[in-house]
Amino acid sequence: QVQLVESGGGLVQAGGSLRLSCAASGRTFRLYAMGWFRQAPGKEREFVAGITWSGASTYYADSVKGRFTISRDNAKNTVNLQMNSLKPDDTAVYYCAIEALKYGSGSPDSQYDHWGQGTQVTVSS
Repeated sequence: QVQLVESGGGLVQAGGSLRLSCAASGRTFRLYAMGWFRQAPGKEREFVAGITWSGASTYYADSVKGRFTISRDNAKNTVNLQMNSLKPDDTAVYYCAIEALKYGSGSPDSQYDHWGQGTQVTVSS
């Protein structure tokens, strides 16, 4: 049974930083690409960042490029999202997700089949 547990959300002022973590279990983590998504009130869930199974390549939404960094630690079965220069528009519930198939790319168009429960990020102006 796959489980994804996010942590690290909170309230921060605009311009500040947060680091989100996601602990994965129930699947051979090092073989699967991972992604971070977010959903703001009244909006659809959107892709934020993704990382290949090996960590060699990453994808970012245009809105977060240059500010967010995704990374993974296959020894600890965790994927992280470092968020800098936060803006009020970054306020959302952030979810990590794991791809359905091994050796994936972590792209926005990949098929993700399990999601965490989410962690709230609130950026005040």
